[in-house]
Amino acid sequence: MTAPAQRQIALLVSVVGAVVVALDGTILLMAQPGMQRDLGASVAQIQWTSTGYLVAVAALLVIAGHLGDRYGHSRLLFVGVLGFGAASAGIALAPTVGWVIVLRAVQGGFAAFLQPATLALLRLAYPADRLAKPIAIRTGAIAVAAGSGPLLGGVLVAQLGWRAVFWINVPLAFSIAVLALAVRTPAPQRANSPRLNLTSAGLLAVALAILVHALAYVPARGWTAVPTLLEVLAVIGLATVLTRHERRTRHPIVPAAVARSIPVTASMAILLVTTAGLFGALFRATFYLQDVLRLDPLDSGLRVLPLTVLMVLGSPAAAAALRRYGARRTAIAGTVLVVAGIAGLSRLGPASTGMAMAAAFAAIGAGFATVMVTATGTVVGDAPPGYAGVVSGLKQTAMNIGPTFGIAVAAGATGTAASTMNSTLLILAALAALGLLPASRLPRRPAQTPTPQAAPARHPNS
Repeated sequence: MTAPAQRQIALLVSVVGAVVVALDGTILLMAQPGMQRDLGASVAQIQWTSTGYLVAVAALLVIAGHLGDRYGHSRLLFVGVLGFGAASAGIALAPTVGWVIVLRAVQGGFAAFLQPATLALLRLAYPADRLAKPIAIRTGAIAVAAGSGPLLGGVLVAQLGWRAVFWINVPLAFSIAVLALAVRTPAPQRANSPRLNLTSAGLLAVALAILVHALAYVPARGWTAVPTLLEVLAVIGLATVLTRHERRTRHPIVPAAVARSIPVTASMAILLVTTAGLFGALFRATFYLQDVLRLDPLDSGLRVLPLTVLMVLGSPAAAAALRRYGARRTAIAGTVLVVAGIAGLSRLGPASTGMAMAAAFAAIGAGFATVMVTATGTVVGDAPPGYAGVVSGLKQTAMNIGPTFGIAVAAGATGTAASTMNSTLLILAALAALGLLPASRLPRRPAQTPTPQAAPARHPNS
């Protein structure tokens, strides 16, 4: 099979794999009420169907990326997507909510195997200077999936019941697994790949799991609750031990080449704070639309629709800007748009026009698409040779922790939705504005096309 055909297959696998995970995250929202009624579950148990998944994903992403670098990302993707589909089928057949919670955690574990592999495959299939377009396609597809998830979920639940939202994953997972078998990437060189440091892996997994759990329960417990403070202290303690261990060990779980890469670390910092600002703003704005403006869920969704539309339309434009203006200026422009959009939402009130709200959401969508394409392309393109999986795992970790943190900030504000709308959104805008600092550390110049002699040395995995 020719190289262009292999690239197209790798892109298709990456896009569909990312879409399945994105769709699962939003479609579940429509299934949970029916699940609660059908299984006689409590609100806390239903919350654990989401929390258990998030904890498992966050804990295993970097480890899964490390395993992919050592044993092959196609293998990890194949295992991950089959496990994801099998867990989905198990949830659809689950007789009790306890089984749903356990299987959701299992599903999250396999999603952690799946997510870094979808990005790493693009790095193996495309030279760094040609990554912008496939990443833009992937970003646009994720936006469509996330935006259409509630609508598709509503239709499935209304016609077939809540179990249908999990059955839909099964044929999709099987199709991805078949496509993954057709992807041909360079075989991993185990002699040059560091083994997984079990101590570092364990410390990192536990620290991330506790962090995500603490953030997920801030809306219910608050920032100053004793359990929240204890979990935060535990995370700080584990992070300190992990840092000391990483400095001494011969095989750190985050290799020195990755930790020292300014483009990689700066891109992950941008993604962390901008996703926090975006999802926190969406969380707060949704409650404002429904509790203050008294809009029904459909009308609320239509108000937010410009964000999804501009994410889809903005992705290819961001790829073109990245090629022309370079990562630094493109990321700064995207971050400014996100900040301006969130700040614009903070100025809205009951008397504001729908056009003003649409413009604010459109700015957020266009800015976030720009940030996503730029930061993802930089992370994957600048990954040191042999570490595409680790870097992809770190990137996905930032993308999982950021939204959880942003929602915790938004939900932790005390007072009514109306009284805290403006101040909370300004805090979230300031949080997103922190992305300007790492954005200024990204490469200034656009990526240059390598010469034929330099290409193999610069892109050994392409």
